Amino acid sequence: MANNSVIILAAGKGTRMKSSRPKVLHEISGFPMLYYTIKDAQKLSDDITVVLFHQSKLVQETMEKYFEGINYVIQDHQNYPGTGGAVMNIDVKHEKVLVLNGDMPLIEADELEKFSQIDADIVMSVIKMDDSSGYGRVVIDGDEVVKIVEEKDATDDEKAIKTVNAGIYLFKRDILERYLPKLSNDNAQEEYYLTDVVELAKNDGYKVAPLYVKEENFKGVNSKYDLSCAEEIMQRRIKKNFMLSGVTMHLPDTIYIHSDVEIEGESVIEHGVTLLHGSKIINSHIKANSVIEDSKIVDSSVGPIARIRPKSELYDTHIGNFVEVKKSILKGVKAGHLSYLGDCEIDEGSNIGAGTITCNYDGKNKYKTIIGKNVFVGSDTQLVAPVVIEDDVLIAAGTTVNKDVKKGSLAISRTNLKTVEGFFDKFFKE
Repeated sequence: MANNSVIILAAGKGTRMKSSRPKVLHEISGFPMLYYTIKDAQKLSDDITVVLFHQSKLVQETMEKYFEGINYVIQDHQNYPGTGGAVMNIDVKHEKVLVLNGDMPLIEADELEKFSQIDADIVMSVIKMDDSSGYGRVVIDGDEVVKIVEEKDATDDEKAIKTVNAGIYLFKRDILERYLPKLSNDNAQEEYYLTDVVELAKNDGYKVAPLYVKEENFKGVNSKYDLSCAEEIMQRRIKKNFMLSGVTMHLPDTIYIHSDVEIEGESVIEHGVTLLHGSKIINSHIKANSVIEDSKIVDSSVGPIARIRPKSELYDTHIGNFVEVKKSILKGVKAGHLSYLGDCEIDEGSNIGAGTITCNYDGKNKYKTIIGKNVFVGSDTQLVAPVVIEDDVLIAAGTTVNKDVKKGSLAISRTNLKTVEGFFDKFFKE
């Protein structure tokens, strides 16, 4: 489909979402819905136009964070409302034009390529549904579409039809050029319908062919409930692809993964794990209920119930339960439980005891902690950054380290223990 132009309709407010956020910016698996439509459109075409209206500046600025070379136009919604009005006066590069919707995040490029395999002047997607209420009905005779009727304008007999419009079309460019100027808004909504182009072309003898598609893949999102259903479908796809490539997942329905996460090798992901933007897991075991965000985990184990925050890298490292790591590089390290390791670098052979904290923030600035090789950090240790702990150091439990420690040293900071004999009985007798 490299010789096709693509127009993506993303002008709607999305009233049924009941949100101040534009509908196409509501997220599924970590990205706005419109992101997925543009991403797959780029696999098919070098000429993509996105039609905007509601909060157009916000939508365009958001998409420009992800994509370059996309054309954006603002629909003249006052004079030309509706789907037909949205595609008016758009200059396209190629002889065929694929029209997509920005609120259909589950469509993939492989499915869209099927449109070009049908020889017709117009190809439109259709779905057979048990309950067709809420959709435009499609009247089909043999291998051709006879007409499309919007539900608001449908008769009772037409409402009984189970074949509905899935909302995606491939037009020959000259069809749009000929019939868009002939559209009328004399209908219940006083809008210009793109579906009327199909009817006008059909009446003039042009061939309109249906492409039967799966409801799941062409699911539109019009409410928060639709959003949750679409995300469930996408999550199943994401996890299925990983498992087919060799990743083990325990109770995959309980795992949540953003769509840009990478998992390689014979990794294991246990139940309740959350893997967020930018994370890369290689030959590692992520245990139950742990959260990884924008971090690289290689030949390591994390959790259960651990959190790896952005810009962290773990190599051949064990992070245990209730350990939090942030913006740190750990190589060959063990941190078994109950510690916070932020803005630090820790080298191989080092062990971090329970209750250890890198005190990296003074209220204004953040500072770094550097820990060398074969360092033993005792429990309940505070490392007040900036601080450097050289190789082969022992740090006694309960120590507050506020200055650098040289290689081979013992660092210890404790007050003397005071005991008062007989105090228990005296205290409770009183």
